[in-house]
Amino acid sequence: MYIIRIILLNLQLETKRISFMKNFKHLIIAAIVAVFAVGQANAEFRFGIKAGLNVNKLHLTNLPNNISSDNQCGVTAGVMTEFTVPIVGIGFDLSLMYTHMNNEIQEGAAEGAVGKNFLEIPLNLKYKFKLPVVSSFLSPMVYTGPTMAVKLDKSTFKDLSTKTVQMGWNVGVGLELLKHLQISGGYTFGINNVAKNIPVLGDNIGKIKVKNNYWTITAAYLF
Repeated sequence: MYIIRIILLNLQLETKRISFMKNFKHLIIAAIVAVFAVGQANAEFRFGIKAGLNVNKLHLTNLPNNISSDNQCGVTAGVMTEFTVPIVGIGFDLSLMYTHMNNEIQEGAAEGAVGKNFLEIPLNLKYKFKLPVVSSFLSPMVYTGPTMAVKLDKSTFKDLSTKTVQMGWNVGVGLELLKHLQISGGYTFGINNVAKNIPVLGDNIGKIKVKNNYWTITAAYLF
């Protein structure tokens, strides 16, 4: 019975993962269709470059701590497109990012990594606030949406590995300056369990839940 329960649990997790990936694809398609639908309403399309940092913890009072080795600071860089309906200030952005995450693992004298390089595809619904007087050069914004990260390298830690596809959900805020420069900060909540086999009790291999949660601070310049 115990083995049957494990098999059923694995089937349920796999079904949920496949369902989420299908919904993610459908969301991208629906967003693209929506943009073409509002094309007659003078929707703005822009593209640009984007880069920033990802950290485990965000320090606001002591900024140097954000890039310390203890905080496992990583980098992200890539390209970004943005669709916005100017009248209402709502739109979305889609990015293709190379992301390097520092996630060194140590067990006794053994050290290794569980995949540090990712191709990340975040899709965010975005709303820009139109403030009187300052809206021509400053616009606060909020955003949220799913992200999919595909691991590009293998684990170098023989007893620990993570899944190739890792899903998350972004929530963040930002500022658009002079209608071109966007500074954003957000948090990504891990959705799926990214762990595979991990030793938890001596020689026994058990299943534990590991989710990839992290802060991201980025700057984007849109043309």
